[in-house]
Order: sequence, then structure tokens, then C-alpha cells
Amino acid sequence: MKKTLLAPLIPFVLLTLIAEFLVRAGFVRAYLVPAPSAVFRAMIDSRVELLQALFATSAGSLAGFVMSALTGIAIAVLLSSSRGVQRAFYPYAIFFQTVPLIAVAPLLVIWFGFGIQTVIASAFVASVFPVIANTLSGILSTDPPLRDLFKLYGASPLVTLFKLRLPAALPQLFTGLRVSAGLAVIGAIVGEFIAGGGLGSVVETARTQQRIDKVFAAVLLASLLGLALFGFINLLSHLTLRRWHASEQS
Repeated sequence: MKKTLLAPLIPFVLLTLIAEFLVRAGFVRAYLVPAPSAVFRAMIDSRVELLQALFATSAGSLAGFVMSALTGIAIAVLLSSSRGVQRAFYPYAIFFQTVPLIAVAPLLVIWFGFGIQTVIASAFVASVFPVIANTLSGILSTDPPLRDLFKLYGASPLVTLFKLRLPAALPQLFTGLRVSAGLAVIGAIVGEFIAGGGLGSVVETARTQQRIDKVFAAVLLASLLGLALFGFINLLSHLTLRRWHASEQS
């Protein structure tokens, strides 16, 4: 565990020290990239505002992420039910993924109004497709001999789904959830740019005030939120797969 934490910590400290030196020495203008010490001071001076904003963004991101996980799994199961259903509806899932979120966000405000509901919807739209794509791929990749064995013993489609196909899809499902976790935070921030509140609102306000240090502080907190979600999914994957899947046994 110590080695796992130390490996990424060393380059982070080195990059922080280099950035501090470059800004203090005048090689990088502070109004473009603030010194890490200035970002830290901004986090301390604005800690109440930033913590409140972090809580709001966390709530929107988590709600959108949970909705995308549940909805994505349900849609993937539906699409896997037959090739006809998959050919008819899967292109629409791809279409929604390719539409730029920043173009959809104003529509979300019109439909849901200003506030947390738009942030949740934005996080959901941004993060649902990886869950659909990876879960569907996992379900369809179930070992054919195992499917034939279940048929041989007369297992119903529902039993096959819950006893074989979904468990076999878990590694790819967790891969989709990892991607979705980061996208949920991005979607929430984009929603906050339009609907207000949270870290997105802090970034927008600080930008207009030319408080680049505060912008970096808010972005850093958003990144840490994404890392926390990613870490939670990694932990859940390890606890679920460690006994039988090679990806969690090394």
C-alpha cells in the first residue's frame, strides 16, 4: 500500500516544486499559471465557499453517476436480449454520446430549470454511454461453451442472465463505471456552468474576476472528486472480483 501511494506522489511533488520555481523565477507568468503556493492559499482563504461548492458538485455527480450506472446496465441488458433490438436501438445510444454536452446543456436548463436537477441530468447524459457500451460488450462476450452448458441443463433466459452473463460481464462493467465516474464529474461541472452552483459556478465567477489561483483551486478539487469516485470503483471491483478474476489477483 505504501509503495502504491508513494509511486504517484513522487512525480506530483517534483512537478509542484518545478512549477513553483518557474513561476517565482518569472519563466511562467502568474496570471497564466499561478504558483502552487498561491493555489494553496486560495484554497485556505476561500475554504468555506470551496467546500460548499464541492459538496454541491459531489451531490450532483454522485446522483448522476448512480442514475447512469443503473440505467446503463438496464439498457445493456435490454439490448442484449436480441440482435434485432440491438440493431434498432444501439445507434441511438451512440448518437447521444456524440452530441456535444455543452450544446445540450442549455436545453437541460429549459427542460429542468436552474439548480441541482439540471446538474444531475448533465452528469447522467455525460456518463451513461460507457456503462451501456462496456456492459453490453461483456454480456455478449460470455463464453459460448458456458452458454451451451446452461442451455443443455434447461436454464431459462432469466437464470442464464443472472447466473452467467451478468457475472461474466462484471470486469467490463467495472471498466465502464471507471470511465463513467470521471465523466459524471465533468458533466456536473458543465451543468453548473449553465445552471449555476457548485465548483462550476466558482470557476466561472473566479474567471470573470481574474482570480486564476481560485480557478485552479476549484479545478483541483473537481479532479480530486473524480479520483475519489474512481478509487471507490476500484475498491468495489477488487472486493467483487479478487477471488476469481485475474485482473484483481496480481
